[in-house]
Amino acid sequence: MNEEKKDFNAMLHNSKDMPKIKVIDNEEVVSRYGGRKMLLAPPIDYDKVIKRIPHGKLLTIERIRNHLAYQYDADFTCPLTAGVFTGIVAWASHQRTEDITPYWRVVKNKGELNPKFPGGIEAQKQKLEAEGHSIVSKGKKNLKYYVKDYEQSLFQL
Repeated sequence: MNEEKKDFNAMLHNSKDMPKIKVIDNEEVVSRYGGRKMLLAPPIDYDKVIKRIPHGKLLTIERIRNHLAYQYDADFTCPLTAGVFTGIVAWASHQRTEDITPYWRVVKNKGELNPKFPGGIEAQKQKLEAEGHSIVSKGKKNLKYYVKDYEQSLFQL
């Protein structure tokens, strides 16, 4: 992957003509996400939202996506770019010594930790436990880690 060699802060500030809204014609996608207007928000928009999460609070990627879609009057935000851009935010913050973005406060849906963040599950687990969260594991073969009772710590945007 070579994340340590990439300039994620340059990626963070590269908007690539975003934000933009694409009109979706695929009825399966329209049905799944509840509309035709799909937002492609730039990475910096994810950074701005994540910077707002206070100590001890959490946000799911889905809530961030919903917030951005609402902000831009779209029906939904592209789930693929949301995952990629949240990762860019995390790695960009990891590469800075100041103006840190608290990416570790972003969890997947159902409170799952993100193995693609800097340092993997263990680093996110340590940061969240330092903020008072309890982490639990689930599964036998495919072990996953979750913030216990994460719903109680969700930040309201």
